Amino acid sequence: MTILGASLLGGALALDATSVGQLMVSRPLVAGLIAGSLAGDPRAGFMAGVILEIYLLVAFPVGGARFPEGATATVVAAVTAATYPEPGSLALAVGLGLVWGQLGGWSISAMRTLNGLIAPDPVRPAVPPARVVSAHLLAVLLDFVRGALMTGSGVWFARLAVERLAGRWPLGLPDTTGLLLVGAAVSVGILLQSFGGFRRRRVLFVTGLALGMLGGVLLP
Repeated sequence: MTILGASLLGGALALDATSVGQLMVSRPLVAGLIAGSLAGDPRAGFMAGVILEIYLLVAFPVGGARFPEGATATVVAAVTAATYPEPGSLALAVGLGLVWGQLGGWSISAMRTLNGLIAPDPVRPAVPPARVVSAHLLAVLLDFVRGALMTGSGVWFARLAVERLAGRWPLGLPDTTGLLLVGAAVSVGILLQSFGGFRRRRVLFVTGLALGMLGGVLLP
């Protein structure tokens, strides 16, 4: 998958998060499968999306809080994992996906500040409807461009990192997947605490643990 193609996909999925649709296709589970399929390996893309989904569950996109952006980060990780099948590539893809998620969160905060500058002043009387529509469309376009730039730069950087570092990774694919899932369990623990902790949600915890162990057996 070319960097241009990944950039366009990342820009489109970035719009789904807030600006247009909110149809949940920007969630890492879905975005990883889409990006992996377009890159030629849906299984690798879906695996990267599953792992990132678990890691990012700890952040709730509510209110005005800054949170990692999952859409562009997942496209970066999924395209990288699908393009390079080595175990080290999956580890680097997920790691860079987490980094790019944080960078994407900062870019969203900057974009919201810019949107506040281009939006019509609500205090002014008789703002023309065309002015409101044009400001809204400009904000949507800026979100698309932001997502495309974040994705394109991430895929470009990931390719450089994989070509130089992936061969040095010492673990095989099953061990790599297990290591990444163990790390993701920390995020699940934080999420469980947000829902009341182990004492109030022990059934949920035990069920998730059983499903995780089953997935660890079936996925490799």
